[in-house]
Amino acid sequence: MGRLIAALIVIATTAASTAAADDPLARARLLYNQRQFDAALQAADEARRTPALADAADLVAARAYLERFRDAQAPDDLSRARERLRRLDPRRFATRERTEFIVGLGETLYFDEAFGAASSVFDTVLLAGDLLADEARGRVLDWWATAIDREARPRPDAERRLVYQRIRARMIEELAMHPASGAATYWLVAAARAEGDLPAAWQAAQAGWVRASLTGDGGVALRADIDQIMRRAIVPEQAKALAQPPQTLQAQWEQFKERWTR
Repeated sequence: MGRLIAALIVIATTAASTAAADDPLARARLLYNQRQFDAALQAADEARRTPALADAADLVAARAYLERFRDAQAPDDLSRARERLRRLDPRRFATRERTEFIVGLGETLYFDEAFGAASSVFDTVLLAGDLLADEARGRVLDWWATAIDREARPRPDAERRLVYQRIRARMIEELAMHPASGAATYWLVAAARAEGDLPAAWQAAQAGWVRASLTGDGGVALRADIDQIMRRAIVPEQAKALAQPPQTLQAQWEQFKERWTR
């Protein structure tokens, strides 16, 4: 489970696009958001030559190394990200940069497989209020749930169920505050299924399919994720529990989708 989408940098880039030619830090941020990580690292190293920009440049570089590690799993990239985060001084950051620093710490802990610690770090960002734009908040929420999921897997069944109950409760709260959250919608389905509450998972999938049009892309990505978990997990598991052919439940799911698909 878990879509594990990287949290993109939250610092606004509208102004950066016009200032990038003269400002290496703005250029590094812009290149990062364009997922040109090698170029972003070069610009960050250039910005770092100005002492006043060194910490912010290290922050962008650390996030770029984390993204490169996520793509290629090169251990050196994770080590370099950790080094950049360790040597910068976050006390000099404004609120948004401090939040981005904390997200970077969480990602690094996740890649170090310290899943419980990573979820705790992400939790502090989520509980701090709306410090992130909706899209970035959704990505951090996805990281939080994925980290908890990974930390819960080795636990006994009874403990795991409590963990997934916690995820479900958080996602219900999140949807009340952010109705367009694709991450919360997906994890409400996934956590119910992981807890073993297949009827609730089915119902959450139906609700998620209907409300998916609220998301930024009109529901394309979210509906694909919901359909995948239904076909691969919920439909066969529910069919087994009900002693019905999987084709019968799959047909019911397809009929439901047709009623709510343009």
